[in-house]
Amino acid sequence: MARVQRIDLRGRVIERAKKRCEYCQLPDDDGWAIHEVDHVIARKHGGKTILSNLAYACIPCNRHKGTDISSIEPQTGQVIQLFNPRTQRWGTHFQLHPDGTITSRTAVGRVTALLLHFNDPIRMQIRADSIATGKLNPRTTLRANGQI
Repeated sequence: MARVQRIDLRGRVIERAKKRCEYCQLPDDDGWAIHEVDHVIARKHGGKTILSNLAYACIPCNRHKGTDISSIEPQTGQVIQLFNPRTQRWGTHFQLHPDGTITSRTAVGRVTALLLHFNDPIRMQIRADSIATGKLNPRTTLRANGQI
């Protein structure tokens, strides 16, 4: 893929995500490093570098997720697919609270929150600060395809 096309694709991913991590909702200007474009389905699993398979992810979410597409749900021991921001509504699986914590509403939410370490104390504090300054609103989270 040509460099210009990659830059344009990255810009479209960022714009769609409203400059927030599509997994943990962290605004990109509140992280300690620039967010990255993640392949929802990793290339090694056949995922393509196309808009419908890309998500905007903070460094911790992207590193913890890696190429994983599923994990073992702790309550049942079943293998459950991770949250897919392209096809699933964030609020169906998670709830963001004013103190920066994210609680899970479903098995998909539980495996994703655990694997991606959503409630690491530092990350919770950064989200709480973002909420306190009005950059992040617990009532307005990203839906599938980046729409609020």
